[in-house]
Amino acid sequence: MTFAVLGYGRFGQAFADLLLQAGHRVRAFDPRADVPTALAAASMSAAVDAASWIVLAMPVPQMRDALHALRPRLHAGQTVLDVGSVKMHPCAMMDELLGAEIAHVGTHPLFGPLSLARGERPLRTVICASARHPQAAARARALFIELGCEVIEQDPDSHDRAMANTHALAFFLAKGLVDLGVDDDMTLAPPSFQGLKHMLAAVRGDAGHLFAAIQRENPYAAEARSRLLVSLESIHRKLLVDDDDDDDDADGSLAIPGSPGLFP
Repeated sequence: MTFAVLGYGRFGQAFADLLLQAGHRVRAFDPRADVPTALAAASMSAAVDAASWIVLAMPVPQMRDALHALRPRLHAGQTVLDVGSVKMHPCAMMDELLGAEIAHVGTHPLFGPLSLARGERPLRTVICASARHPQAAARARALFIELGCEVIEQDPDSHDRAMANTHALAFFLAKGLVDLGVDDDMTLAPPSFQGLKHMLAAVRGDAGHLFAAIQRENPYAAEARSRLLVSLESIHRKLLVDDDDDDDDADGSLAIPGSPGLFP
């Protein structure tokens, strides 16, 4: 199959490489990035003309303009998919601007350049089907399975709610830790910090440049951040009790419970 990858940033490049490794043909266009000559299309039109799949790999805030520019160049035999980290806005935009005429599907590959470079498997991808185009979702599912992914099917609202409590909060914490400089020197980092170390590396390597978009484009991210800050402030205040209080954690609220089933 021939893919037009529109956007050749970190993920666009990584996804193009994944498609090439699977034996597909790729044409890429990005006016802001250097695309290898073997893949480069001279224009958006040149990229999409002979493509059966059009991959929207540009930042979500640029997607509406891209769809407006794309629409006159698309035909009924093509399928458009996006690979953004949020799904409500992209899926709504595709429904609005592509309608019933052009098949489209929202996807969120839960991997990035760093995880691909590490050879982490299995990869996972979320697919958010359009009610107008269930067959496009079925084709996308088959594609991602071919690429070595486990596929999770969700509606856009459920996806963004889940990502607000995972993806967005991880980036929020990582941004705070990086700004504090806590990962500048890992010489004395104990084993308990290794999980955070891996999180910081993943955020920086995969999509650190997308921090603002992940926070602002997800309609549930602000609420999740607020709840986290309230919880942290509550813990902070409990820890500020006088040292001479012999029973300052009588209710056990300062203990971190172990995972269920971790120990017999």
